[in-house]
Amino acid sequence: MTKLTLFLLTLLFLIGNVMTQDLDVSKVGITAAPFLEIGVGARAIGMGGAVVANANDASALYWNPAGIAGAKNMQFLAMHTNWIADMEFNYAGFTFPLGALGTMGASITVLNYGNMNVRTIDQPEGTGEIFNALDLSAGLSYARSLTDRFSIGFNAKFIHQSIWHESAQGFAVDFGTLFVTGLNGLRIGASLLNFGTDMRMEGKDVLVFYDVDPGALGNNDRVPANLQTEDWPLPLTFQFGLAMDVIKNDMNIVTLAVDAVHPYDNTESINLGAEYGFRKTLFLRAGYRDLMLRDGEQGVTFGIGFSNRFLDNFSIQLDYAYADFGRLDNAQHLSLSVTY
Repeated sequence: MTKLTLFLLTLLFLIGNVMTQDLDVSKVGITAAPFLEIGVGARAIGMGGAVVANANDASALYWNPAGIAGAKNMQFLAMHTNWIADMEFNYAGFTFPLGALGTMGASITVLNYGNMNVRTIDQPEGTGEIFNALDLSAGLSYARSLTDRFSIGFNAKFIHQSIWHESAQGFAVDFGTLFVTGLNGLRIGASLLNFGTDMRMEGKDVLVFYDVDPGALGNNDRVPANLQTEDWPLPLTFQFGLAMDVIKNDMNIVTLAVDAVHPYDNTESINLGAEYGFRKTLFLRAGYRDLMLRDGEQGVTFGIGFSNRFLDNFSIQLDYAYADFGRLDNAQHLSLSVTY
């Protein structure tokens, strides 16, 4: 390990620890844009989210942008998830290698809450109006290998949340590193995600008319005023992981991975994952997410994938993952990736 590699890994670890160490119970679940914590890629989900040192496809734009540094081909990945409470979660990512200059990437994430009836105290069954809520994140990424073993990556993203007439915008950056050791291909990855601006809901519905002195006759009871909305931080997360191919030959590949997750808005947890690949065509995966998380609902994950190569350098991979959510039932993930 070079001095530069050691320095960058240490720096990332210290930054992540310092920026998330002031967690207390009162901060659990009060960040803006919690959809940024929903994992992407059926392969990653099937492995319990333990992929910060193992993600090397377009889903790495979410988990650890350094993972795309070694890409030799263009890849497009799209994922659809039937999320909890009948919500739809969709992701699309694209990577484009630039040779010795590194790799570029772009991604978009959308969580659609669906159409809902407007209800009031006087009309609890609905007013006849319909409203919608939507979360969106769009990012541009860049990654590069500094040595034959060490890579870094960055991701800059625009974040938008809206509900009926109100919306909030923010910006964030992700930073990741990946180091491949000489110990049987052991990989060490670390990422700091969602470091950015606070977000505040604004819109025409926060405009109200206020009576400054309701006890006085003849005063103006239609003074325009704005309801005060608060700024909320983004869900800053530091993730550190290890991955190793414990068996690797022409027929079989067995990969084991473990990640430690330190979020700003929750307690620390561990993700565990395993993947078996047969002839780089059939993949079976299993994992456990949020181990040791206080009051966590996520748990066991399973996945399966099929890959087929055409014309030497063109391949298609279809992946499916199931994630248990305890009392919240489960989530089903389906992703398709095309590599050329």
